[in-house]
Amino acid sequence: MSEQPCTRAEPDAVPPPGLLWYLTEPTRAVVDIGQYTAARRLLRAAPSGDGHTVLVLPGLGTTDSATAVLRGFLAGLGYDVHGWGLGRNIGPSVRVVEGLRLLLLSLAREGKVSLVGWSLGGVFARELARQYPDLVRQVITLGSPYAMRDLRQTRVNPVYQLLARFYVAGAGLPPPEHTRPPFPVAATSVYSRSDGIVAWRTCVEEPAPPRENVAVASSHLGYGYNATVLWVIADRLAQRHGRWRPFAPPPGMARMFPAA
Repeated sequence: MSEQPCTRAEPDAVPPPGLLWYLTEPTRAVVDIGQYTAARRLLRAAPSGDGHTVLVLPGLGTTDSATAVLRGFLAGLGYDVHGWGLGRNIGPSVRVVEGLRLLLLSLAREGKVSLVGWSLGGVFARELARQYPDLVRQVITLGSPYAMRDLRQTRVNPVYQLLARFYVAGAGLPPPEHTRPPFPVAATSVYSRSDGIVAWRTCVEEPAPPRENVAVASSHLGYGYNATVLWVIADRLAQRHGRWRPFAPPPGMARMFPAA
């Protein structure tokens, strides 16, 4: 079920995920993968696609192999699905920033592109949409801390800092969401209160059509396998362009989503 959390807390009032959530991430990710295997029959009923292009971006430290299940699921629904093809995501390096720009320009020759980004991949997706709103149909982020105000709000801060020497000049946290113009395309922010990598409050924004936050029960490492997450993505992508509606789980799956 969609949730409308408060997003106005001061940056220093948003701590990183609890240590227990962080330490149990691998175990809980295995559970999410197992859930996907068990829910395959249910996921066959997910809304079919219209064939438009979908670009899937991986999280920090991962490659397209991490999104293979997600991309295979979307391809099976009828979408023209693409990985980013830029190797390992080490952050906003010159190669990544320029490569994403060229990739979007190339894919958009056939029409507007939907962007699905996992963690840091979602931050990249939102920045692409802000830069090229006429080329992007919608953005779906999975545990993406685009509203983060302090790198200490994530458990991977040490890794990010270690790789910072490879980043483009001026690369850092995006400007605070409340200081920026309204997001220019439809956006769905999928987040989990049990995310052990990033503070969940950094993954949401003040909802206003066509922007929404959807709560799920998932580990951070399991977003790309979690059955409820996959259903949300399928439902959002299946919307007719320009006819946005807020997400509502089907009656038979309502209990699988956290209460608002």
